[in-house]
Amino acid sequence: MTVETPIPVVVNGAAGKMGREVIKAVAQAEDMMLVGAVDKNPDYRGQDVGEVAGCGELEVPIVDDLESILVVATQEQVQGVMVDFTHPDGVYDNVRSAIAYGVRPVVGTTGLSNKQLQDLAEFADKASTGCLIIPNFSIGMVLLQQAAIQASQYFEHVEIIELHHNQKADAPSGTAIKTAQMLSDLGKTYNPPSVQETESIPGAKGSLVGDNIRVHSVRLPGLIAHQEVIFGAQGEIYTLRHDTSDRSCYMAGVLLSIRKVTELKSLVYGLEKIL
Repeated sequence: MTVETPIPVVVNGAAGKMGREVIKAVAQAEDMMLVGAVDKNPDYRGQDVGEVAGCGELEVPIVDDLESILVVATQEQVQGVMVDFTHPDGVYDNVRSAIAYGVRPVVGTTGLSNKQLQDLAEFADKASTGCLIIPNFSIGMVLLQQAAIQASQYFEHVEIIELHHNQKADAPSGTAIKTAQMLSDLGKTYNPPSVQETESIPGAKGSLVGDNIRVHSVRLPGLIAHQEVIFGAQGEIYTLRHDTSDRSCYMAGVLLSIRKVTELKSLVYGLEKIL
């Protein structure tokens, strides 16, 4: 994509913490053009999204009607992209609407069920429209997951702890679920029992994800996004940990995804698929 034909970008969830970072990143990218900003929060309706994001006036007002902005995106010279950082309750409908209008979704909102992912994959295939579902846009998290796959060759026992801010609506995180699924896809059975286990309080040992991998979720103010993959063996513990200290760390992955989704004709799940 050349600077003469920038990628039209719509940001859904533009007034949220991640949405504001996306606004700033897109505004600074020479090969992109912000054409719409959507947010359901009435406190920001009509405000210039650049002022809300803290990067100066962009002459793009925040609206609460996604479909009207998708129509705007379809009128540009090249196919547009919708970046979605909203809420698990509405993300499925948001993605279906974007695909229906021929706008390619890049989705950072987690909480989609396997059935919803399958439905969206089939819909994107029928429409020959690219769609990226990315549980985590951090390059560092991709490296952690790759390291976990390597470590799984040598360890039988593993558990995952994910820690997020208390405004995160879904648990476990999509990143933790994805990590567990990647380990399970290796065809290995983890955590063989050594005793007859009981839980005096249901859920005390976390949630089972994938092939017998426990995931534990922590929600506290002061956190952003953190994950540990802990492997155990006789006499040793091997811990992989990724910490986010600023949401700007995700923007390289977001911009890469916006560029890559324009080349796709179907749904792709996971940042590692496009690196």
